Amino acid sequence: MFKHVFLTGPPGVGKTTLVQKACEALVSSGAGAEGFYTEEVREGGRRVGFDVVTVTGERGHLSRIRDVTGSSHGRQYTVGQYVVDLPSFENLALPLFRNVGAADGGGRKVFIIDEIGKMELFSQSFVRAVRQTLDSSFCTILGTIPIPKGKPLGLVEEVRSRRDVKVFTVSKENRNGILQDILAELENCLKHRT
Repeated sequence: MFKHVFLTGPPGVGKTTLVQKACEALVSSGAGAEGFYTEEVREGGRRVGFDVVTVTGERGHLSRIRDVTGSSHGRQYTVGQYVVDLPSFENLALPLFRNVGAADGGGRKVFIIDEIGKMELFSQSFVRAVRQTLDSSFCTILGTIPIPKGKPLGLVEEVRSRRDVKVFTVSKENRNGILQDILAELENCLKHRT
């Protein structure tokens, strides 16, 4: 019996789009949704970073291209050319986890975590919050994790190997037809929670 659903696949394959479509479908069927998405930020056709955006539309920086002047303000967390804005990410994302079990006593609620990746994993508070939410009985998680590549990421591999997590691999070939399978699995998860 699965409690949570995660999508994996290569960057740019459409995981976030599928999560957003699934979230819309669930909300229209009466399920509650909280959590966040990660979105590319582009300027002049060039990707300059990523923002974290809540389901309700609040937005904050996750990362931006490294400052070419070389100035640094304290410890910098970097992934490739991007500097992670940990305070901005934590200020927006962490309160969402604290609210997860509030209000409706659990019920039909889906918590969106898009994504559990290298940038987000710099936050130990985020790692703890994800683990607690995975183990809680308050909600079903719909999330995304990267495909295995290079050095394994501890929490990502934990999620991938959990017996209560159903992982869908998204590809260019299946991304247009997999939404119904994801929704059916989420409905099963929610049904067994109420």
